[in-house]
Amino acid sequence: MTDAPRVEWDMDAYVRRVRAACYVCELLAGNPEYFHHVAHRDEIAVVYLCKYPSLWGHLMVAPIEHKEHLVGDFAPDEYANLQAVVYRAGRALTAVIETERLYLLSLGSQQGNRHIHYHLVPLPPGVPYEDQQLAAMAVSKGFLDPPFEEMERLAAAIGAAMREAHVELP
Repeated sequence: MTDAPRVEWDMDAYVRRVRAACYVCELLAGNPEYFHHVAHRDEIAVVYLCKYPSLWGHLMVAPIEHKEHLVGDFAPDEYANLQAVVYRAGRALTAVIETERLYLLSLGSQQGNRHIHYHLVPLPPGVPYEDQQLAAMAVSKGFLDPPFEEMERLAAAIGAAMREAHVELP
């Protein structure tokens, strides 16, 4: 659903929300105030749709265990296992949504959104070059507000594609 309406970004409300609690830990605990559409969850990571998607299909991957530093908090095998989930999520996402380029970012800060998480953002084909990359995810464009049912269907489709795309890495 690429024709979902856009909602203006309320930075003050967002900052209050991400500083109030660890949203990933609250999501994992089942707190309804931090609901996200989960596509996949295993002992390593949770894969879920972004609550404030910049583009249709904006997907997130976070480790189950609360970790705050991208490399400093992981043993090499833990990091590799998380990256394997990111890879599978990316394969599943691009199997479900037509994608010209898949963007992968790790955002967050010690001041908010401390729990490590990755953004997998599918750029649809045909976007003019000047509207790609960081411009495609600019806060000034607001975020998509698709219907709940569309998000539910997309999460289910990505989850099914992840089950089919189980990849053994060396």
